Amino acid sequence: MAEYIKYLPQAPGLLPKWLLFISVVSAFNSAQSYFGGLSLTRRVYEASPDQVTGLSARTFGTWTFVTALVRLYGAYCIDNPAVYDITYATYIIAFMHFSSEWLIYKTAKLGKGLAGPLIVSTTTLVWMTLQRNFYLGLE
Repeated sequence: MAEYIKYLPQAPGLLPKWLLFISVVSAFNSAQSYFGGLSLTRRVYEASPDQVTGLSARTFGTWTFVTALVRLYGAYCIDNPAVYDITYATYIIAFMHFSSEWLIYKTAKLGKGLAGPLIVSTTTLVWMTLQRNFYLGLE
């Protein structure tokens, strides 16, 4: 097990490891959007599952894969201000997307499918806000 530790982000603290974890989860979610059918995507948009199509799922999967890559860079380059900020922006966009689908467009409803993305995005936004100065050496 110890030999795998060297591949984890080497920056101190848990935030870089969290960003790596979420990046891996996002990559799997992206693959599911392409190859796993529509059932998991429909769980997120359970208020209007009929609006989830193969095209919308693949588009969602593409976006999710892009965010996975950005978050992967964020995990390993957390001390780079530009990378930190663009990683942070992915969580803002995710929060805005899921919130608007729930509160404005009414395609999502608060439940199992939506809770995860909302919890991850808000928790990570708060965490990254609180730790920004530490990781960017601004303290």
